[in-house]
Amino acid sequence: MRSASGAPVRRIRGGRARRLRAALGMRTRARRGASVPKCDYCGSTILFGGKRDGEFRFCNDRCHQSGVLLAVSRQVPDNLVQQQVWSVHQGRCPRCGGTGPTDVHVSHRVWSALVLTSWASRPQVSCRRCGMKSQAGDALFSLVLGWWGFPWGLVMTPVQIGRNLVGLAKGPDPTKPSPQLEKIVRMSMANRALVTGSGKPDASSS
Repeated sequence: MRSASGAPVRRIRGGRARRLRAALGMRTRARRGASVPKCDYCGSTILFGGKRDGEFRFCNDRCHQSGVLLAVSRQVPDNLVQQQVWSVHQGRCPRCGGTGPTDVHVSHRVWSALVLTSWASRPQVSCRRCGMKSQAGDALFSLVLGWWGFPWGLVMTPVQIGRNLVGLAKGPDPTKPSPQLEKIVRMSMANRALVTGSGKPDASSS
């Protein structure tokens, strides 16, 4: 499995997973008062379904696996995080190799087959042009394949298409990195520390 930034993500199980989940508790409790639940990884609004893990809620399995690493990411000094965040933001797009700014762009899709309907939000680190291409592509995908399920296909298809249209109309602020980009950079640095077994994330992790 890979994170939105393209880095491999190692699955975390057993005692380590429980410790990571406990470390994230304060962050989730702060959201309890929100009337509309949001994914604890990508920040997308969860209208229906999602995946629960104790006190945490994620919009899909990918965000669930990525979100657990956020606990380890809190060990990373803020100055190293900011250095790497700005380096990614001002660097080249990891998808097309073009110039930045590079940030997190989320596309949304849904497909249906009779009584089966599946929908997902997919964050990616890319330039604005690649982000819009993914959003337009997923909007078209949903338009063609989303309607063919009852009842959720009829409900979620306009929702996912609308989300993509909003993303196409208004992207992240190009003058500064978004909070979502900081989350992904932190997660990437934490993942590298876990994979290498060092336990000490560093600035070369993204």
